[in-house]
Amino acid sequence: MSYSSEGTQTAVRWYPPAYDVRVESVPLPSIEYPDDAIVKIKLGGLCGSDLHVYRGHEDVDAPLICGHEFVGEVVALGASFGSSASGRPPLYSTLQIGDKVVSPFTVTCGECHFCRVGSTCRCVHSQLFGIPALPGGQAQYVRVPKAGGTLFKIEGRMSQISDSSLILLGDILPTGVFAVLQALQHPKLLPAVTSQPYPFSSQPFAAIIQENGIDVPRSLIREEDKVLTIAVVGLGPVGICTIVSLLDILSKSKTAFKVVAIDPIEDRRNKVQEVYKSIQENGRGNGTFEVASINEGKNIVSGWTNGTGCNAVLEIVGNNSALLLAYDLVRPFGVISSVGVHQGPQLPFTGRQVYDKNVSFEFGRCPVRAILPIALEVLLKRQDVFGGVGEAASLVEKIVGFDQAVESYELFDKGKCGKVLFDPWR
Repeated sequence: MSYSSEGTQTAVRWYPPAYDVRVESVPLPSIEYPDDAIVKIKLGGLCGSDLHVYRGHEDVDAPLICGHEFVGEVVALGASFGSSASGRPPLYSTLQIGDKVVSPFTVTCGECHFCRVGSTCRCVHSQLFGIPALPGGQAQYVRVPKAGGTLFKIEGRMSQISDSSLILLGDILPTGVFAVLQALQHPKLLPAVTSQPYPFSSQPFAAIIQENGIDVPRSLIREEDKVLTIAVVGLGPVGICTIVSLLDILSKSKTAFKVVAIDPIEDRRNKVQEVYKSIQENGRGNGTFEVASINEGKNIVSGWTNGTGCNAVLEIVGNNSALLLAYDLVRPFGVISSVGVHQGPQLPFTGRQVYDKNVSFEFGRCPVRAILPIALEVLLKRQDVFGGVGEAASLVEKIVGFDQAVESYELFDKGKCGKVLFDPWR
């Protein structure tokens, strides 16, 4: 049966100024531009980032359809799609009605400079799903602009994964991977990996300077200097994705490490303990892992490093208290990787503080479309965490209908529930 944009659908709508979500009938979306696709939603996610709008922190003054995480089925395609499409992202010539897809939380054309170099979150056509200008995925149907560059087709071995697992590819799992990569790929962490001091720790750079007749000095690095000490601040759903991704990547490395996962909420700490216990030893790596409250975390880091601090801190919360904790935990010449969505207040550091500690900051939105292939491998391997619903170690706590949307927002806002998915057809 072909899709018709006539009629209405059910969706979760937010109303300004804050804390007001309603389940309503709204018009069905239609193809507006040749690059559009219409996706029938199978599951839509409730994400921590949705709470910024819910709480009125995003300076939005018009109602909107919520949500930026969704997995579903293509039911309509614009005129740009077809076997004759060439010179464009492959989906323009291969995507068909009936294909299952997952979408990044922002529009990604796949063709501009930023998309070509992998900075897909900064696409010149970028729009966030779930704003007044682009209705979101907590609905029965959604319009996807630039769909040939944005959507990710579910096929092959991915087809065996549940929708409740696949939806994690739209935001929180790639964001967790991104938090890790921003830190582990940073040049300030290379001395622990290459056993060479900065700035000679970059192997390509070391080769270049040697070609210019400059000798690389004899390394004075000791075994204790080769241990990466990392803190993860914030153990909500994205924090869990970050921890699983971090341990997975470190497990492939010969680098020794110590990781502490920090959150003030006991239920979240208990969840992470269950997640860690569920991960097979080959996914944990050859290192130390602890879960701690804020004060415990500070003491653990101080004890591990003799007061030096962490090589890197992954800040997953998105507020100034978390950033201050990250600054306290990180060592001089360390790295803070922040993927939390920060709001209006200025950053809580003076120029002198940053200068005096030589801290490097990596901030910002995850380029989901570029990170997706890496996140997919983590998802496939870690079905012990990402494959179930409602189990002790499951990331997803429950799947509910829209009749529980208002309650779910309230509970999630208060930290009284974990990851919630909406089935718009219940």
